[in-house]
Amino acid sequence: MSTNQLAVEIRGADKSFGANHVLQKIDLDIYKGEVVAIIGPSGSGKSTLLRAINHLEGLDFGYIKVGGELIGVREHRGRLHELPESKIRHQRARIGFVSQNFNLFSNLTIIENVAEGPLAHKKLSRPEALAKAQSLLDQVGIGEKSSAYPRQLSGGQQQRAAIARALALEPELILFDEPTSALDPELVDEVLQVIRALASTGATLVIVTHEIAFARQVATKVVFLDKGQIVESGTSAQVIDNPTNSRTKEFIGKVLWQSFSI
Repeated sequence: MSTNQLAVEIRGADKSFGANHVLQKIDLDIYKGEVVAIIGPSGSGKSTLLRAINHLEGLDFGYIKVGGELIGVREHRGRLHELPESKIRHQRARIGFVSQNFNLFSNLTIIENVAEGPLAHKKLSRPEALAKAQSLLDQVGIGEKSSAYPRQLSGGQQQRAAIARALALEPELILFDEPTSALDPELVDEVLQVIRALASTGATLVIVTHEIAFARQVATKVVFLDKGQIVESGTSAQVIDNPTNSRTKEFIGKVLWQSFSI
């Protein structure tokens, strides 16, 4: 359930990679408890926008605030200056991030992967961190795999471990970058079920996804991004079921037709 309290404030977010203008003056408000699905064609800037929220990508212009605090930069005399990497890492501890490729440490067991964050940030003692990690692995349905290494798990199980790891630092919001795109089709739903469960707890989630049916089910807000611009934003009923912009209509129509054709 969303509140009127801002979790993320994005203003004038602009980013280019050479001649490729990836984000064009994006303005977006995300409120606490919202589940925001960002959809759009490949190359539309979805992942870049998500990575900018926790400053994995710096902006050329504009700013992003999380919980009212500028992320990755500080303001001094009307100008924004990059923060030291140590301070950026500290900020990132408040923002969970789940990528499409899991990014688990191959030399650590699953429980050690999940415990790593609280230990690295000196939030918990080792016994406390391991106990919390086990509880989170139980929560995502792979508690019995705690002593396994990533290579011994299926892609779906590895992604659930990555979600548990993102939860370990009790983040203010969690970012998901195409969390099912690297999975075999039969493993997709086990990951989506975990995200559905998270959404029902009132967590603030921002999900870049191509799973339109999933976005319709869980998102309180859907943002359609195309060519680096927000073309349409609103509830799933507005953006997915009754889009008003021709570009949105074309995209939704293509995606739904492809899903029915498979």
